[in-house]
Amino acid sequence: MKPLLAPVRLGSLELKNGFIVAPMTTYSSRDDGIIADDEIPYLARRAEGGFAAVMTAACYVHPSGKAFSGQWGCDADDKLDSLRRVADAIHEKGSKAILQIHHGGRQCPPELAGGECLSASAVASEREGAPTPREMTNAEIVRTLGDYARAAVRAKETGYDAVEIHGANTYLIQQFVSPHSNRRTDRWRADDFLFPTELVRQVLDAVGDFPVGYRFSPEEPETPGIRLERTFELVDRLCGLSLSFLHLSLRSYDQLSLHGHGDQPILRQVSDRIAGRLPLVGVGSVKSAEDVAKAVDLGCDALAIARGAIYDPDWVAHYAAEKPISKTLVRESFSEDVVLPRGLTERILKVPGWFDFAD
Repeated sequence: MKPLLAPVRLGSLELKNGFIVAPMTTYSSRDDGIIADDEIPYLARRAEGGFAAVMTAACYVHPSGKAFSGQWGCDADDKLDSLRRVADAIHEKGSKAILQIHHGGRQCPPELAGGECLSASAVASEREGAPTPREMTNAEIVRTLGDYARAAVRAKETGYDAVEIHGANTYLIQQFVSPHSNRRTDRWRADDFLFPTELVRQVLDAVGDFPVGYRFSPEEPETPGIRLERTFELVDRLCGLSLSFLHLSLRSYDQLSLHGHGDQPILRQVSDRIAGRLPLVGVGSVKSAEDVAKAVDLGCDALAIARGAIYDPDWVAHYAAEKPISKTLVRESFSEDVVLPRGLTERILKVPGWFDFAD
């Protein structure tokens, strides 16, 4: 049997195969954080194509954490029907539903996040024009931990099969781990991993035996910034908690360290550090059966497919049947061909080079 076609167990989460639709922002939800009608068929179509699970776009746990125009929310009970619609649509097509819970921190445009952005410290990111965030008070930190826990409870109540805590890609949780963005002088800096580990504990306490995963980025380009040594420490701490899986965020599954740490791909180094203590989900430019085999050989237990699931909603079915997997879109008709919501369609057309077109 080809790799990852057999059932996979991620802690207490049982999947029919090892392929997951990666969490991808759709830029399509309503301004009030309610899911848009055209996002439902987009998610259902990926579930129909054979993926064992569909991981949602990042869902903000508090209005201060809204990082994108068109981002949806799980911050209050008025979102319960919105959340339930997504889970039900995914289940109807035979896949598991995983809600990714998120706070953007200093990456939030102030105009989307209540007029200001918040972070571990008042240090702006290094992107051009980035606003300087306000350092969170202890009370705001404690409230935010509770926001994640309450969001996870909403996921459980509305029928999701798991939640993923988004601790990657420069957002709030990573900002507390990073020496670039966290320059506090209190307990939230004395222990570099207090914020993520306390957050995980509160989520687990709130949802009981409900499956919870954690996504993280292994390195940062900034100096000071996260290096693999710090990530290994984070992995050790996370492996001591009752998580169901870890999810390593990479641009390419076979990429090497930005800072020359080791001669093996990061996926292999992280997998070796985990050493079987928790299942590992890999991601990043998996485009073919050969890529799947290589990624599994590097140590992942499951794979999240991102752009591949946009190009080809039947990615898993085509992989299993050894049929060609689409790697391009048809410019004139791709939105209808592969069932995309309006916001994501517009974004793809506005960002040159993000997706490849057949023409």
